[in-house]
Amino acid sequence: MEINAKQRKLLERNAQPLSPLVQVGGAGVTENQIAQISRLLGEHELIKVKFNEFKDEKHELSGEIAEKTQSTAVRLIGNVLILYRPAKEEKDRQFEKELNKLAK
Repeated sequence: MEINAKQRKLLERNAQPLSPLVQVGGAGVTENQIAQISRLLGEHELIKVKFNEFKDEKHELSGEIAEKTQSTAVRLIGNVLILYRPAKEEKDRQFEKELNKLAK
């Protein structure tokens, strides 16, 4: 999903109070972590992932995580990645109306 600058700002604002739910450590990005991130995106739509290790590779890993979880990398701020993926059920989508308004 491609998002524009206004949509990105909306998601960043909503992600600001969130704590990272996943941390990338010494083992790197494992298949278990990808599965966990995907599950959390299904539950929350918007999550943070913190890079405790692999800080030099965080840009490449962010793209890899987004691709494997079929999500959008909203922004990488410091060592924290914000990810967004709309909920499967339309009734569960928290941000869709606001994002659609800003899509123009």
